[in-house]
Amino acid sequence: MDLRRLRHFVVLADTLNFRRAAERLNMAQPPLTVSIQKLETELGLRLFERGTSGVRLTAGGQAVLVEARKLLLQSVQLGAVARHALDGSGGTLHIGFVGTSTWGMLQQVIPRFRATHPGVELVLHEATSVNVLQRLEEHSLDVGFVRTPVFRTTACTLTPLQKDVFVAALPRGHALDAQAYLKLSDLAHEPFVMYAEHSATGLHGAAMLACQAAGFIPRVAQEGVQVQTVLALVESGLGVALVPSLMQRYTSERICYRPLLDLSAAADIGLALAHLPTVENPAAQRLLATALHVSSN
Repeated sequence: MDLRRLRHFVVLADTLNFRRAAERLNMAQPPLTVSIQKLETELGLRLFERGTSGVRLTAGGQAVLVEARKLLLQSVQLGAVARHALDGSGGTLHIGFVGTSTWGMLQQVIPRFRATHPGVELVLHEATSVNVLQRLEEHSLDVGFVRTPVFRTTACTLTPLQKDVFVAALPRGHALDAQAYLKLSDLAHEPFVMYAEHSATGLHGAAMLACQAAGFIPRVAQEGVQVQTVLALVESGLGVALVPSLMQRYTSERICYRPLLDLSAAADIGLALAHLPTVENPAAQRLLATALHVSSN
């Protein structure tokens, strides 16, 4: 249905005079008359009764007027939604995130973004880095906070946000608990709680590289996918683990953390924002800008 004819109809219904309606619409009267006639033909309904003193709405015209006003309002709203989506100030943004991003980065980025972009609806999805990248490539996510390094081929662009290093997580009361600093090689004969190879590929690969650079291959006693799970297993006394240093914010009477003096640069870890460069999403670009601003301060 032609929205212009609906606008012509609503203005004529408001004025009940073709001349005044044409003036308000900034058009000549004959084209207005033709527009109303075409609308009536399209609807199969007389909208106005013509008389010498002007026009009046028929009962059918009064019913159509209510819906016409709604349609015109919705068309305005639709246009606004489209404009906001185009400039990144509206729409929906699906964000993937790994659990460790909630220890600082996510809490800083999301409130700042919501304060400056209240028209964007944020839908957050927790997953592993591998799953976040896969869902980005499947277009079910727009952006994702992932752990680096990434040991898989991906079409995504990774923008570094935060650098980090491993620290040793030990059960409280462990024989090495009394030492303020450790060498990674001190843990060579300890049982390890390790990240699952296929689910937590990045942290698994980085931890294995770190141990090999220190001269040993860790003896894996248990595996976990999320860092929080690995720490829970360490608390249970099932082994030691290498965890991102930011996780030291997680305090417990049953766990202690120690810095490591002999970490290889090959074991550097961090947090990055991933997105597909081939997908243009203005809101995603604005989130990236916000994240970069947060990470630089």
